[in-house]
Amino acid sequence: MTQPAHSPAAATPSVPAASVAPPRVLTVAGSDSGGGAGIQADLKTMLALGAHGMSVLTAVTAQNSLGVQGAWELPAEAVRAQYRSVVDDIGVQAVKTGMLASPLLVETVAELLADTAAPVVVDPVSVSKHGDRLLADDALDAVRTVLLRVATVATPNLDETAQLTGVSVTSEGDMRRAAERLLKFGPRWVLVKGGHLPGEAVDLLTDGSEEHWLRAPRHDNRHTHGTGCTLASAIAVGLAQGYPVPEAVRRAKEYVTGAIAAGFALGAGLGPVDHGWRTRPGR
Repeated sequence: MTQPAHSPAAATPSVPAASVAPPRVLTVAGSDSGGGAGIQADLKTMLALGAHGMSVLTAVTAQNSLGVQGAWELPAEAVRAQYRSVVDDIGVQAVKTGMLASPLLVETVAELLADTAAPVVVDPVSVSKHGDRLLADDALDAVRTVLLRVATVATPNLDETAQLTGVSVTSEGDMRRAAERLLKFGPRWVLVKGGHLPGEAVDLLTDGSEEHWLRAPRHDNRHTHGTGCTLASAIAVGLAQGYPVPEAVRRAKEYVTGAIAAGFALGAGLGPVDHGWRTRPGR
């Protein structure tokens, strides 16, 4: 007996048409086992903003809402192999760096980036949100001399700015002075993040010839783990999407401000920002 044409058994399975791949963004950073920062935060951000995220793991941490209980650096050859595997086959339209741990890894990654024709966002991670060291003291010079010179945008917070430049930032004027010193290390743009200053959350973006002051209301929420990783990744997505640096940074700050406002408690300590805040019910 012939089945009706409209019956489920007679229906032809639909085959999705071939789609264009989203922008490809690579993160070179450490893992956060708690999922709030590091590689995990980077990939969540990239997905939330419409990019295809890829990763090169530089270190593994045992980490939760209370802090970092342990960290293990990967060999340079493992980092190099991961990078070449992704870049040589899939290709990238932007790269973001985070935790690099040691002078050898900083130098290895800088060498790889110098040979890659894509914008680079350098988040010079040195200390976790909980105050745990994530970059060896003797790696700071490598960050200054080899990593920052390949950066399209460098995104230090105030503590990282002070370590790299010696400028203790307590005002917006200090932010400008620190940015001038950072630019001497070679990045095309510097974003000095002033989130630890009192008052509005203000950041300074400059390339030495133009300044952009980005201001946002400060949200009364202690659950801000992963803010820096998230911002740098969001900037990288904007660059991969073809936006000029000022617009990519503006869009990234808007996204991060919302993620901070929606940050939630997790565990017994500091919870993470909410990378999926735009898709939560009620948003």
